[in-house]
Amino acid sequence: MVFGVILAGGIGSRMGNVEKPKQYIHVGGKPILIYTLEKFLQQEEFEKLLVLCPQPWVAHTESLIQKYCPEQADQVAVVTGGDTRNETVMNAIAYIEESYGLDDETLIVTHDSVRPFLTRRIIQENIDYGKKYGAVDTVIPSTDTIVSSGDGQVISEIPNRSNMYQGQTPQTFRAKRLRELYQSLTEEEKKILTDASKICVIKGEQVHLVQGEVYNIKITYPYDLRVAESLIDNNILEE
Repeated sequence: MVFGVILAGGIGSRMGNVEKPKQYIHVGGKPILIYTLEKFLQQEEFEKLLVLCPQPWVAHTESLIQKYCPEQADQVAVVTGGDTRNETVMNAIAYIEESYGLDDETLIVTHDSVRPFLTRRIIQENIDYGKKYGAVDTVIPSTDTIVSSGDGQVISEIPNRSNMYQGQTPQTFRAKRLRELYQSLTEEEKKILTDASKICVIKGEQVHLVQGEVYNIKITYPYDLRVAESLIDNNILEE
């Protein structure tokens, strides 16, 4: 079985002084989260879509889904997220196990709720590659030179840009294996996690790449809202 897992647990602190988490901000007439959910609802291969959000926002999220996606609302479950990104993913896996059972082939396609411009191709390739390889990350080649600094004051290293990529989402995993790897991490290893792919990398598991899109942006800062409005005006959401 394949499950879509939309991560809507952030509080939007980098968006500035806003009254709600950024995934609920309206862009082009709808909450950002709804655009993202609509992309996943187009993919018939999902057994269920899970939206993981902070507990105080569960009822609000459910009401938004009923308002904007009434005919497909029963395909979506709203689940309380965890204290961290990866604990939120673990909550999704626990929900799947309790509601559907979990086997070695159960696949989760995890995605940032505030990346509404992903394409059907990206979702499909995540599913296809996930079934084949077990762990997949969506990336684009880095167009800027990457500079590393150990102390934040001087350059330590400038890696070869041709080997550098910018991580996006979705990230797709065999759910049971991902949980096993996560549970095997030390507390120190958990502290340095940035996303679920790093769980695999720390434990020496291969993560295969899916080509993303430059416009598959994460809406994080106020400037990103203006970019998102422009992309919607130019029908990028139809891709």
